[in-house]
Amino acid sequence: MAKRHEKFGAGVDPKDSAKVTKKNLSKAIKIFRFVIPYKWTFVLGMVFLLLSNLTTLSFPLLIGEMTKVIEGKSKFQINEVTLFFFAILIIQSILSFFRIYTFAQVSEKAMRDVRQTLYAKIITLPIFHFEKRRVGELMSRITSDITQLQDVLSITLAEFFRQIFTLVGGVALITYLSWKLTLFMLATFPLLVISAIVFGKFIRKISKKAQDELANTNIIVEETFQSIQAVKAFTNEKYEVNRYTNSLNKVVNEALKAATLRGGFVSFIIFALFGGIVGVVWYGAQLVAQGDLILADLLTFIFYTAFIGGSVGGLGDIYAQLQKTIGASDRILEILGDPSEVDIHESEMSASITFGTIDLQDIHFSYPSRPSVEILKGISFTIEPGQKIAIVGTSGTGKSTLAQLMMRFYEPSQGKILMGDYAIQDMPVGDWRKMVALVPQEVLLFGGSIRENIAYGKPGASEEEIQQAAEQAYAKEFIESFPEKWDTLVGERGVKLSGGQRQRIAIARAILKDPKFLILDEATSALDSESEKWVQSALEELMKNRTSLIIAHRLSTIRSADKIIVMESGKIVEMGSHENLMAKKQGVYQKMVKLQTENL
Repeated sequence: MAKRHEKFGAGVDPKDSAKVTKKNLSKAIKIFRFVIPYKWTFVLGMVFLLLSNLTTLSFPLLIGEMTKVIEGKSKFQINEVTLFFFAILIIQSILSFFRIYTFAQVSEKAMRDVRQTLYAKIITLPIFHFEKRRVGELMSRITSDITQLQDVLSITLAEFFRQIFTLVGGVALITYLSWKLTLFMLATFPLLVISAIVFGKFIRKISKKAQDELANTNIIVEETFQSIQAVKAFTNEKYEVNRYTNSLNKVVNEALKAATLRGGFVSFIIFALFGGIVGVVWYGAQLVAQGDLILADLLTFIFYTAFIGGSVGGLGDIYAQLQKTIGASDRILEILGDPSEVDIHESEMSASITFGTIDLQDIHFSYPSRPSVEILKGISFTIEPGQKIAIVGTSGTGKSTLAQLMMRFYEPSQGKILMGDYAIQDMPVGDWRKMVALVPQEVLLFGGSIRENIAYGKPGASEEEIQQAAEQAYAKEFIESFPEKWDTLVGERGVKLSGGQRQRIAIARAILKDPKFLILDEATSALDSESEKWVQSALEELMKNRTSLIIAHRLSTIRSADKIIVMESGKIVEMGSHENLMAKKQGVYQKMVKLQTENL
């Protein structure tokens, strides 16, 4: 029977595979709980598989019967045997079709459920999980790992049962035909198995090196594409091409080493396999000459031997596939086992929770990736409803970190953030974030249309609401100047829009959300004067009648704030209105304002 061979570089990296042990198998089986809803379809597929194998195993018997007809030792005519043979072929074709279709139904639906569950899990994980794992790794879990599982369900599992059935059934039938010839044939198997184990270890080792080198080439491509502006700016196209070429040459060298070893192994197997068949024919011919076996049974025996040899070879491929599958299952289960921060099936926000005074009490914080480095060191202040609080300070003082804590991207290491009588850490994350909107310095838009990006603040918003939000954000005029107007595609990460336009789209999105609490994280610091004027006007509109926390680099934008908090090295060093802080002789805020004024 034909076997499925994988091309070099396809599938899961060998370093991601795992040994087939009882413990690993039991863990991998957990992923197959997604098959349970389709268990009866799977059982039906197994029935088709069993019947299909039975028809396949009948082929050597029919060939043997044809030989008996030729020898004049059969009670059937050649036409009768041929018609029966064609009938079996038709039945086998029908059974194979339904087997493939049935297993495809199970694999496609089960993997759809796995993908949906895994995506829902990933998107509801806390933000630090995305810092711990690279985006490419998470993409690999959803794509290549699940594809690996799908291959197992639709192909590998069926092939495994097919090869086992062929092996067991074939050995039973040839033993029935001639136990002497069977013992002679089976004597060659230990040599093949030991050779496969020895060669397999060397092949896997070299293939792993080749895959590692291939991964390095992918890293080069990823880095250069992500930093294409730097490559162009320094005219390093030739350097990058040479770097990629050198890496590819290493891949080719390792691949050729692996191919040399595989070629030697395959040559040995071909020699041993066909040598074994020649030996079987030689010994069988002696049995025929002695009258212990007829020629038709010898031909039948040879065909079954070929079937059994193919099954043994196929099991080697299946074992390698199982190793990859166990590795893929383990990585998926690891992610599914991580706790989510948001329950996408939770009910709407409790009506008993109303927005009120926000009180930060002795907040300390260190990033999970750097627990020994304390970023915030005892931050305490109060935000009354409707107040505009500004936070200023030099870079690295913890301003943006404080914004991330207020968004609950992270939780404080010590201390509490209270809203009225509630600690926001005790509230469902989704309930809190529904009341909050963030306008960051670096706005990331989706690659769709302007309309879709604004509507993201309130899925299902009407066209009138979207246009009204854009008008309040001073964005409607430039949107309607585009040929496609609201259907204008912004490009990946909003690259087709200017910085000021992206900011105003983000502000329109925040206006549409209608938040109770607004966080502006240096929303105008990267803009030119003209763009800043428009964005600042939009921000003033957004902040009307809303509690706002403004993190600012340009101090001219926060003069009207109700309270200005000055931070240094993760601590609050000054607090008060603009006038009060400017009145402090040698004050930190006063020095910052003078320094920015002198640099204008």
